[in-house]
Amino acid sequence: MDLLGNEWYFSGMSEISPIPVFNLFGETSAFPDVIHCERIFDRARLHGWNISPHRHHQMAQVFQIETGFARVTLDGQESSLNNGEFLYVPPKIVHGFAFERGTEGIVLSLPSPVVHRLGPAAPAMAAWLNGVHRGGLSDMADALLSQIALFHNKSGTFRAQRLVALSHALLVTLAEDTAPSDTQEQDQPRQMQRFDALISEHLTEGWGVTEYARALHMTAGHLNRIVRKDTGMTLTQYLETAVMTEACRHLAFTRLPVAEVGYRLGYSDPPYFSRRFRARMGETPTEYRARVAGEA
Repeated sequence: MDLLGNEWYFSGMSEISPIPVFNLFGETSAFPDVIHCERIFDRARLHGWNISPHRHHQMAQVFQIETGFARVTLDGQESSLNNGEFLYVPPKIVHGFAFERGTEGIVLSLPSPVVHRLGPAAPAMAAWLNGVHRGGLSDMADALLSQIALFHNKSGTFRAQRLVALSHALLVTLAEDTAPSDTQEQDQPRQMQRFDALISEHLTEGWGVTEYARALHMTAGHLNRIVRKDTGMTLTQYLETAVMTEACRHLAFTRLPVAEVGYRLGYSDPPYFSRRFRARMGETPTEYRARVAGEA
């Protein structure tokens, strides 16, 4: 279920050490169920308590720590996950874990079609599902996660429907628990939430200003005004920042040549890609890769 998405293809360019794509927590085997729920102890110990950086193109995950500790890498940034905390990771975010030996908890894996069926549609919920979230697990969220783990190991005529319903309830509860105040929600325009969701979906498909504006049923000029008001950046700057963030992931977590990273993100001229990367990130792609690898 976690297949590589529609990416740019250029003849003669080879796949060299791509960012690993896993179907499950540390595994590339076929996705076995409508959702998948497993214990951290059962899986992590098989990998020496370390899950290397990887990502999922069509799957979101919820991690819960009951006892123990984990060092988490999210798009190259390190943080920690402690007792009683959860972490929600949407598709396409590069993430890895170094667990304290004996750490226990739950990993819930949700294919994108299951997540996308959560309704009725609401911009605030769509925006939440596209972001990384962490925090303390509330009693209600903890109870829902326990119910999912319980019924995942049971059979029944309506087992799949029960698991999907409980998973939707869990996601809504986590979103509610971590949502900003009503005033803050009102400050983020609905159009920006829809725009961010489209960027996440079409980032590697070479979409430009025209395609995004058309998908949002507005002119490029109107979309530019919305972006500038919300972020202070022009529409072009905002899109380029999103593309360069994805470029940073490829540079940090793969051995793809710099030129191919640019090709994958819509830059047919490698020198131009390098110039734009330096203008946006303050260093060349090669310098960035050396720095994050500790070679600078």
